[in-house]
Amino acid sequence: MDSTLPERIAFLGGYVPRLCGIATFTHDVCEAVATAAPGALCFAGAMNDRLDAYEYPPRVRFELDQKDLDSYRRAADFLNFSNADVLCVQHEFGIYGGPAGSHLLALLKEVRMPVVTTLHTILRTPDPIQRSVMDEVLRRSDRVIVMARKGADILRETYGVADSKVDIIPHGIPDMPFIESRYYKQQFGVEGRMVLLTFGLLGPGKGIEYVIEALPDIVQRHPNIVYLVLGATHPHLVAQEGETYRLGLERLAEDRGVKDHVIFYNRFVSIDDLKEFIGATDIYLTPYLNEAQITSGTLAYVFGAGKAVVSTPYWHAQELLAGDRGILVPFRNSAAIAEGVCAYLDDPARMQETRVKAHDLGRDMIWPAVAQRFLESFQRARTERRAQPRSAFAGWTLASRPTDLPPLRLDHIIRMSDGTGMLQHATFNVPNFDEGYCTDDNARAFILCIMLEELGGRPPTENLDHLTTSYLAFLSAALNRETGRFRNFMSHARQWLEDSGSEDSHARALWAAGTGAGRSHNQGHRRLCAQLFDRGLSAVESFSSPRAWAFTLLGVHEYLHSFPGHPVVEAARISLTDRLLELWNGCATEHWPWFESSATYDNARICQALILSGQRMPNADAVEIGLKSLGWLVSVQKTREGHFRPIGSNGFYVRDGAHADFDQQPVEAQAMVAACLEAFRATQDDFWMREAKRAFEWFLGRNDLGWPLYDSSNGGCGDGLHHDRVNENQGAESTLAFHLALAEMNFAKHIFAPITSVVP
Repeated sequence: MDSTLPERIAFLGGYVPRLCGIATFTHDVCEAVATAAPGALCFAGAMNDRLDAYEYPPRVRFELDQKDLDSYRRAADFLNFSNADVLCVQHEFGIYGGPAGSHLLALLKEVRMPVVTTLHTILRTPDPIQRSVMDEVLRRSDRVIVMARKGADILRETYGVADSKVDIIPHGIPDMPFIESRYYKQQFGVEGRMVLLTFGLLGPGKGIEYVIEALPDIVQRHPNIVYLVLGATHPHLVAQEGETYRLGLERLAEDRGVKDHVIFYNRFVSIDDLKEFIGATDIYLTPYLNEAQITSGTLAYVFGAGKAVVSTPYWHAQELLAGDRGILVPFRNSAAIAEGVCAYLDDPARMQETRVKAHDLGRDMIWPAVAQRFLESFQRARTERRAQPRSAFAGWTLASRPTDLPPLRLDHIIRMSDGTGMLQHATFNVPNFDEGYCTDDNARAFILCIMLEELGGRPPTENLDHLTTSYLAFLSAALNRETGRFRNFMSHARQWLEDSGSEDSHARALWAAGTGAGRSHNQGHRRLCAQLFDRGLSAVESFSSPRAWAFTLLGVHEYLHSFPGHPVVEAARISLTDRLLELWNGCATEHWPWFESSATYDNARICQALILSGQRMPNADAVEIGLKSLGWLVSVQKTREGHFRPIGSNGFYVRDGAHADFDQQPVEAQAMVAACLEAFRATQDDFWMREAKRAFEWFLGRNDLGWPLYDSSNGGCGDGLHHDRVNENQGAESTLAFHLALAEMNFAKHIFAPITSVVP
């Protein structure tokens, strides 16, 4: 291994004064490495989670807006032109923008120096998006640092990462002497009392309520105890719920009669103050609720300071407290917590022995020792990169770099929306009040808002939540509670024009409700969507429309994100999938591999539903038929010149008949984009990615007339392509079709792979 230290070391993550554990860690490791390698220039890039940036120290040389994808590319350019020798990334899904933090990939794909990634969270059972992001992060990292052996085990068993690529380096801690707690207690006014401590950003996952429930039993045996809860409520939790969690804990302490034994110190303390609090501690408690926590900085700090620990058995605690270096208690078990605490308080000799073991092991965890091991990892990464260099520019051709997609522009969507919902039609770019509203379009609009929320970008409006709420309110009003059917058409005077809408409109509403139930970040929206889905699902049993079955299946898939294994919904998925397969078996031939005797509208959604449901059930026949039928659609909707030509609505495509070339509808291109991307997820075959791009480019002018339907000046989209012109009316269906397709393409671009050039 090359013994030459890197001269320019960059760190990426949150950074103080941001209040989060990753920010503190990034600061601490950067400073420790700078001290261990005084000849190196150490600098940092800071992730901003708010529009008004923090007042960073000089060590921070560049900043990234968490939700702005372009800032990641600009950061990559800065790192490349600053000639950094190595980049050390702190990885946690939640600190980066995009689904599962996928915006980070835009930076990792562009930087040219070796990358060493510290993994602060490693999921043993990631969802598909988390898995795709993690796989790409691991592929783009020259070396990976984990803080516990369990992390290396999961990387090997779940992600197939070789042990030789992984460095196990403990969480760094400040160097604290082994001193009795009585020397620190007087300054806090707790002299003569036994101090229990929990510290860190406060939130429901900490399990503090179980300690408070345990206090009456502890106090009965040891009346001189006091429980100190140190730390501010997590800023993101405060923004969403205020201090509800903390106030609930305070009420619980009062209800249990232990308010004289509990102290809440609602501050994010400095490291010097933290040392004082730790010094005054006798027993540290981490009653966390989730086993899948691979590291805990708070546990490392107190353990390394030589304090007795009682903890639930999350992964880091299992490893650190093994060998009688602490006491592990079951999750959500107040009685066990009381017994664990009293086991130490009843036996001071045992507590002292445990403290000595912890402090001795903690000498390997102090920041100077950890910094040296980080430097060794950096040197390995540089040596390995020289042995297998990556070309700096060979991969930067247009064919291999991600496609530039149009920027998000919601002007026309906002113009088409009011307090009731989204209007149905437009005359040119002006909303047409005479035509009123429809459930179809409000369902599409609601799905778009959920997707934009997941993508994490900042739309050019501060009213996204308002729009989402309006569209959902429309869907809620559309459901006729007496019949269980969604109505479709509403006049501008807010009068429903029918008792129930079409089967397709009902199913689109279910699709939207399932999406909200499974993916919305708004708890109220999620609950209402679940209610709408539950009330509307049974009606589909009597439906005969294959597209309604497909739309419902897409909604079922989304709903099951939040309610996995729901028996009624799982049964509906099996039933509707079987119905589509029966149609195929009764109609498809070698020369007509389709479900009906004609291919009409939203055709690719049937294929998409089978691919998606077939994977999740699983049902291999459904996946195979979904891919086969989609492949046929691709072949009949592609011209010799190589552009996408959807089946026209002026006659559609009847078996043994002519293929209608016009009027081409935006929903067909949108459906093809979504289905091809689903096929890519299922097969990892780049063919499907190219076909998705081909269909998307139809909006931008790669079509029969060579004219764009998308209006980049306002974000609207023409209502169709005729044989001689673009329909200049920018209705809701067409405009939403473009934006939904754009959102799908952005998902693919940021998560799965670069979308390469289309080859005719």
